[in-house]
Amino acid sequence: MPQPRPPVPPAEQLAALAEAVGRAAADLLRDGLHRERASVTTKSTATDLVTEMDRAAEQLVVGRLLDARPDDGVLGEEGSDRAGTSGVRWIVDPLDGTTNYVYRHPGVSVSIAAEVDGRVEAGIVVDVWTGECFRGVLGGGATRDGQPIRVSGATELARGLVATGFGYAPEQRRHQGRVVAAILDRIRDIRRMGSAALDLCSVACGRVDAYYELSLGPWDFPAGALIASEAGAVVVDLDGRPPTAAPLLAATPALAEPLRALLVEVGAGSGPD
Repeated sequence: MPQPRPPVPPAEQLAALAEAVGRAAADLLRDGLHRERASVTTKSTATDLVTEMDRAAEQLVVGRLLDARPDDGVLGEEGSDRAGTSGVRWIVDPLDGTTNYVYRHPGVSVSIAAEVDGRVEAGIVVDVWTGECFRGVLGGGATRDGQPIRVSGATELARGLVATGFGYAPEQRRHQGRVVAAILDRIRDIRRMGSAALDLCSVACGRVDAYYELSLGPWDFPAGALIASEAGAVVVDLDGRPPTAAPLLAATPALAEPLRALLVEVGAGSGPD
């Protein structure tokens, strides 16, 4: 007979492991920030950059997670893909904001989520530039460096500060630019910072009132979306359902539906022409 699966540890324990590993990866990236890049190549398009530090950070994260929990699964942006047998899968973006990193510009993070039987139950995002660690546990709230955080009190979309990001394919960017142009006079302003994980955490701690993005990878949002949700944000797709892939928006409760409706109105979800 097959052996019963060992019980999954509490989400707080998974979050603690993710934070320890994420902080170590952030230290690695910070140490390499001002070194000359040994390798800068491209992935999906000529503007979609990847460096040797993306790969080194993923190697560190995956190695340490599997040292601690060898039966877990892993999905990483730089190619890690392992099924596992424990019921836990780690979703890893080892360097979110690679272009910022190459240009030594703020907006670089390490994102790690722990998914248990298909549901994200713990997540951390470490800001490489500042060292801040955002952490969320399903049903347990969200913190920044151990202190509880909450979304802003924004209630009017016209006064909402909204973050967004852009894809890499030229046709995507043209469409996304048209969406920004269509909503810009109906909100306070737009911010584009370059790390989806940090944008979601910015909603969580009130640095912006809302965030949307029309093209994300499966590793970009799980940790940040949990953190934002646990801080009181509404996080949905453009149909108002729980997000499984882009498009995605996160906002204070009062802004979520007006922003979703506005994005639908201007054709945000229709994709490039």
